[in-house]
Amino acid sequence: MSINPGGPQPGPAPHGEQNMSHLSDTGPAHMGTSEHVQPGAPSAINRRNLLASAGGMAGLMAAFAASAPAVAAAPKRRIVDISMAIENDIPSDPPGLGPKVVYRGHAEMAPLMAKFFPGLKTEDLPDGEGWAIEEVSLTTHNGTHMDAPYHYHSTMDGGKRALTIDEVPLDWSHRALAVKLDFRHLPDGHVVTAAEVEAELKRIGHTLSPLDIVLVNTSAAARYGSMAYLNAGCGMGREATLYLLARGVRVTGTDAWSWDVPFSFTAKRYAETHDKSLIWEGHFAGIQIGYCHMEKLQYLDTLPATGFEVICMPVKVRGASAGWTRAVALLN
Repeated sequence: MSINPGGPQPGPAPHGEQNMSHLSDTGPAHMGTSEHVQPGAPSAINRRNLLASAGGMAGLMAAFAASAPAVAAAPKRRIVDISMAIENDIPSDPPGLGPKVVYRGHAEMAPLMAKFFPGLKTEDLPDGEGWAIEEVSLTTHNGTHMDAPYHYHSTMDGGKRALTIDEVPLDWSHRALAVKLDFRHLPDGHVVTAAEVEAELKRIGHTLSPLDIVLVNTSAAARYGSMAYLNAGCGMGREATLYLLARGVRVTGTDAWSWDVPFSFTAKRYAETHDKSLIWEGHFAGIQIGYCHMEKLQYLDTLPATGFEVICMPVKVRGASAGWTRAVALLN
């Protein structure tokens, strides 16, 4: 078998197909038929001689395998699930606003499954079991979720129509560069400032780049599973949020119930001052510069400050203010 000088030359493969070297047989028994083989395979060797010397097909396979280029093993990475489960009876939302999950088991659903196949009896199913399903009642803000700019206001970026969750660019949600700001030492209800963000970035030695994903580790996560969770942790103020957005950040996240400080603290301050700028100030920063943030993340304390990747694709709910999100961190 030898290279056919008149055949197609190596080049870009059409429609995403793998590029192959084009070779043809020169022996008379092959009548000019051709085949494609992987680049790097034996080329200037007559097939019959190869078969004879290599001991048949097994030898041929071994010869091709031996000549194949070595492929470096991919570095092993650890995946950390930083999302909470959607479940019953966990106080991760104010009373009356939590999700409700009704579980329909295999035996219960067997009769319904049988109806889809006329003549089928439940005893015809494996162990008499049908499919299991769940009925879920929830809002788009239950569980770990991503808020779209539309959640904060009808406009963003100086008057443009705010993006709904199905319109958020996907490249916002998958970045090889992510950073964690550790604010667990700050007291409950503390409003994080731009100066505190800047100081934490300096401490961990990170300079923000456009589309970095910034996660905020608060003291709230340690109280997840109790009513104390709803009033725990610090919150991101307007100037702290705009500090991130002005540097190109478009997705952030927190392990607290809200990106802002817990409502109980804001309500008390507003009652004392009637300063309307205190209300939802971190969220309302999105009116000036559109962005998304995730709320109710978990296990941020297990992540390093830098050097990890985040994937956080929201569920595509048409025209919605948020989408449930399975957020994960990838560590080398």
